[in-house]
Amino acid sequence: MPKDDAGALGPRVITPDWSTVIVFLLRRLGAGLVLIFVVTAATFFLTYGANIPVARNILGPSATQDQVNLLNTQLGLDQPILQQYWTWLTGVLTGDLGTSYFTSEPIASALASRLPVTLSVVLVASIITLLLSTVLGIASAARGGWLDTLLQSVATFSYIFPAIVLGIVLVYVFAIALRLVPAIGFVPFAQSPVGWFLSVILPAVVLAIGGIASLAAQIRGSMIDELSRDYIRSLRSRGSSEASILFRHALRNAAGPALTTFSLLFITMFGSSLFIEKIFALPGYGTFAFTSTIQGDLPAMLGVTLFSVVLVVIVNLLVDVLQGWLNPKVRT
Repeated sequence: MPKDDAGALGPRVITPDWSTVIVFLLRRLGAGLVLIFVVTAATFFLTYGANIPVARNILGPSATQDQVNLLNTQLGLDQPILQQYWTWLTGVLTGDLGTSYFTSEPIASALASRLPVTLSVVLVASIITLLLSTVLGIASAARGGWLDTLLQSVATFSYIFPAIVLGIVLVYVFAIALRLVPAIGFVPFAQSPVGWFLSVILPAVVLAIGGIASLAAQIRGSMIDELSRDYIRSLRSRGSSEASILFRHALRNAAGPALTTFSLLFITMFGSSLFIEKIFALPGYGTFAFTSTIQGDLPAMLGVTLFSVVLVVIVNLLVDVLQGWLNPKVRT
């Protein structure tokens, strides 16, 4: 059986052709740019072609038709839709995402002020999910028996338990009864790292609960499959430590499917951030997206769509890179 670069038995390491790797990444990046263009174009024509009465919504029902027509002209909504799209697209290419119809705030500034809130919660939730899921998955696969049953039960309970109920319970216990953390609001990291952590830990825990079960189950299944392979038995026969077998060999080779699941969970957390932000009164990305949609704020809706698609492309590209690092065979 071939040896890996550390001299232990294991899957054969394949030396990558880096020119092929670069071409692969460039192709994925190109596909991502095409996806960004298609999704944003479709969103633009669907929203602007829906004849949403933006001017009427801004001015209110008491405004005259002349006032409505004047505002439509000022906003450029009376122009042909292709011209409106070209104006928006050229603005995006120069870094101008437009201005909110309702607040007159530049969309880029609005997103920049709200994204740190949501990113803080999502990143902390992702760390919690990754750590707990890895521990649960490895312990279930390695130990089995009653521990496997217990951990699967805990993971399943975390999946079916309503997050909103858990959020209310955690707020009552830790914010109201014990007064360990604030019940609502957000503290920027630059203002106070400790205050920042205390303001995001409860929302992050609530956001992480649902994802722990699915990721732990994925890691458990992949680890069980990996631990049954011939090279694992060979490593054990040579006296390799169980920790080395689990973390250096089995986990690394089993991490591929789990990494894909984790990337999907990360993106899903952004979609779920609205509910968390409503519970904990956080001025984040989810609330901004929801408000923009309700108001029919077309530039804000397009800005949200653009960022969402860019996020998906970046996450998928990072997953490809990590897959190649974890498993050299992927790089070929």
